[in-house]
Amino acid sequence: MPLRPERVAGAEEGERAERAAILIVDDLPEKLLVFRTILDELGHDIVCARSGREALKEVLKNEFAVILLDVNMPDIDGFETAGLIRGYNRSAHTPIIFITSYADEMQTARGYSLGAVDYILSPVVPEVLRSKVKVFVDLHLLQRRLRRHADERVALAAAEAARTAAEENTRRADFLAQASRVLSGSLDEDVAVRRLVDMLVPLFAVYACAVLLDEDGTPNRWIAGRRTPSGQAEISRGSAGELPALERQQVAAALAPQDAADIAGPKAAANLILAAGGRTLGVLLVDPTEPPDWVCIRDLAGRAAIALENARLYRSLQLEIEERRDIEAKLHASNRRKDEFLAMLSHELRNPLAPIRTALEVIRRLAPPDPKLAWATEVTGRQVSHLTRLVEDLLDVARINQGKITLQLETVDLRDVLAHGIETVRPFLEARRDHLVRHLPDKPVWMRGDFARLSQVVANLLNNAVKYTEEGGTIELSLSVGTDGHAEISVCDNGIGIDAELLPNVFELFEQGQRTLDRSQGGLGVGLTLVRRLVELHHGRVDVSSEGVGRGAQFRIHLPCLSEAVSPEPDRRDESPAVVGTRCRVLVVDDNHDAAEAAAVLLSLAGHEVKAVGDAHEAIACAPVFAPDVVVLDIGLPGMDGYELARRLRELPQTNASLMVALTGYGQRGDRDRARDAGFDHHLTKPAEPDDLLALIAAWRSGQTAVTVPGAMGVTSRR
Repeated sequence: MPLRPERVAGAEEGERAERAAILIVDDLPEKLLVFRTILDELGHDIVCARSGREALKEVLKNEFAVILLDVNMPDIDGFETAGLIRGYNRSAHTPIIFITSYADEMQTARGYSLGAVDYILSPVVPEVLRSKVKVFVDLHLLQRRLRRHADERVALAAAEAARTAAEENTRRADFLAQASRVLSGSLDEDVAVRRLVDMLVPLFAVYACAVLLDEDGTPNRWIAGRRTPSGQAEISRGSAGELPALERQQVAAALAPQDAADIAGPKAAANLILAAGGRTLGVLLVDPTEPPDWVCIRDLAGRAAIALENARLYRSLQLEIEERRDIEAKLHASNRRKDEFLAMLSHELRNPLAPIRTALEVIRRLAPPDPKLAWATEVTGRQVSHLTRLVEDLLDVARINQGKITLQLETVDLRDVLAHGIETVRPFLEARRDHLVRHLPDKPVWMRGDFARLSQVVANLLNNAVKYTEEGGTIELSLSVGTDGHAEISVCDNGIGIDAELLPNVFELFEQGQRTLDRSQGGLGVGLTLVRRLVELHHGRVDVSSEGVGRGAQFRIHLPCLSEAVSPEPDRRDESPAVVGTRCRVLVVDDNHDAAEAAAVLLSLAGHEVKAVGDAHEAIACAPVFAPDVVVLDIGLPGMDGYELARRLRELPQTNASLMVALTGYGQRGDRDRARDAGFDHHLTKPAEPDDLLALIAAWRSGQTAVTVPGAMGVTSRR
């Protein structure tokens, strides 16, 4: 059976390990040949050198079991060569056998003094030479094996020590990891300290006492553990006053400032400071077992300090949350009482205003023509009107805060809203001789809103501008439609401006300028609050800007509007969401501006009223106001996709029964199923034919329950 290659290689390596090297030094080639022939039978490596210099070179390169050295050589004789060989560490103890033709006592003594182990006279007897050389070779191999075995034992001992150290480190790491989980498993300080003592006693200490400190560093309470004769831990606890005298002294010594020389040593190590987050949380007193494992004890103390810090932070957070809840509850109650007071005050103030106005009208009709009486009547009339408006503003704010305002939605032209607001404040404008500059579009700007409330918003902003503009000032009123589908109403004046400190709070209730606004202008600071609340009810927003005192102010209102290119239809508040007549309100949602505009133009040409928006959030914001009959949704919308948007729209009463058409680049059956689950009526794959969309709307408008349109795939049987 042939040997496997690895076994052969191992045998060769073992054979090489058991071979020795023999150095023969002689200047005569024939003698080298004789010696080599005699010693080849031993089966070891024979190295020949013909001079002392060659012998020294070989000694530097190899380790020899024995050296056969001729005494008489021409350059360096054998004795000198032997002396040089003994000067090297490697060959300091290598056996040297001198070979000579004659030997006297002086020569022999000199040879032995140089470390020779034997003399052989030439001519040599082969058996004698082989026997003597074999003895030294065997001795050399034995020493080599002994050294190898000693090295193996040393390496084995080192590996065992390393393994033991690694196992100990692993055990310690596992224990500390488990300790961290146990200590941080509770956010109660007492529980964390009790667990620390349980881990220390009796495993690492015969006694351990953890003393917790207050914020000012004074002891508060303590928990201690002591090992009983049975090897168990006996736990005790108490307040700071019950702390034993010895422990009290140790805590004081641990907290007292100490020099570096004082804190070095076992005594200082037995008193460990529990500190985390830059604060001293407690002191740990330890009487360790023998031998003490200070590494684990210190690590446990550090982890316990972190757990205590987390517990204190959690407790502080809980207290802060409770305080905040109490404050919020008080603020809520105060706000509720304020709203109730405003409502009651407004109602109570309206009661005397009616008879005052009636009596004033009676005086105006019955009083004789007298300039002073006429003046008094006009002044009283203006002040009654002003007071009536303040009362109405207060009542409106209270109604909005209590959720009692209901908008009467209809399709309105914002140009008409602005005109009505101007007429409301025109007497005030003319009285102060201010110039009103209007910038209005030529085409109508339609939106779904409450005409009266929107007019009130415009009137309040104009009234505010007139109030804080010097006589003869200029006020600009403008209306425009942005690319985002929102209308912007701007009221700008060149009046006294708004201070930077007041600017962020101008829309807060009862907020007025303390230094920059003229208090003599009157008002309660509710007009702008009412503006913001009414605009938000219309899903819009209002903002203000001013370059500072004396540089005027600009208020801008952003409202979601309908298409500005179509005419309004009659108010249909009492009709169902289904299509009335031959036209539909269509909401197009597509983040591709060109695609949305193209669809809007197509549908507008077909006679429909169209609103186009660019993302899901705009669609959700305008849907309750626009109340579309048909919704065309792109599926791949940013932020919220078309499927989620469809679900949201189905939850709104204004779009629950609307025709909903999905536009997507995916047309597999799974995509249609997903559209059906989301609430779509039909599924159109991009690029869809324009006529398909128009046909879908026409068929749905005619009340067909089964719609068959080429290119469109029905996904649900909602109708």
